[in-house]
Amino acid sequence: MNKFYLIIKKIDLIILLCYLEFLIFILCFDMGIINMRNLLNKFNPAVNKNVLYFLAGLMWSLVGIMLVLKAFNWLFPKVNTDISGLAGFLFLGTGVILGFIIGIFGFSKIADKNIKRIKFNKGKRCIFGFIAWKSYLLIAFMIGLGVTLRHSPLPKIYLSVVYTGIGVGLFVASFKYFKELL
Repeated sequence: MNKFYLIIKKIDLIILLCYLEFLIFILCFDMGIINMRNLLNKFNPAVNKNVLYFLAGLMWSLVGIMLVLKAFNWLFPKVNTDISGLAGFLFLGTGVILGFIIGIFGFSKIADKNIKRIKFNKGKRCIFGFIAWKSYLLIAFMIGLGVTLRHSPLPKIYLSVVYTGIGVGLFVASFKYFKELL
C-alpha cells in the first residue's frame, strides 16, 4: 500500500510540473515573449509533394509487409505445430484474396483521398502531412486493436487471415502513391 501511495504521489508531481510548464508557456505567449508562428516555422520539417507521396507509399508498403510476415510466421512456425502445410497455405490464400478485395475497394479509396489532399496543397508541406491528422487517430486505434487481438485467446491461424488481408490490402494500395511519382 505504501509503494502504491508513493507512485501516485510521483505521478501527481509530474502532472503538476507539466501543468505549471504549460501555464508558463501560455503566459509567455500571451505577453509576446514567444512568437508562435516563428516557433512553428523553426521546427516544421517541410518537404515537397513527391517526398510525401514516397513516404506514404513506403509506409503503407512496409506496414503491409510486416503484417504479412507476422501472419506467415503464425502459419508456418519454425517449431512443428498442429498446423499442416496445406492448411497454412489455405489460410494464407484466403488472406491474400481478402487482401486484394480490401486493397482495391477499401484502402485504395483512402489513398485516393490522401493523394487528392496532397495534390492540392500549395508549396512545401510538413513531412508528417502524408496522411490527414484524423488518420493518425485511426492508426492508433488499429495498432491498439492489433495488440489486443494478438494477445487475445483467438487462435493465431484465424488472426493470420485478418493480418494477411490487411497487409496485402495496404501493399496493393501503396502503389497508388508510387504511381503519383511517375
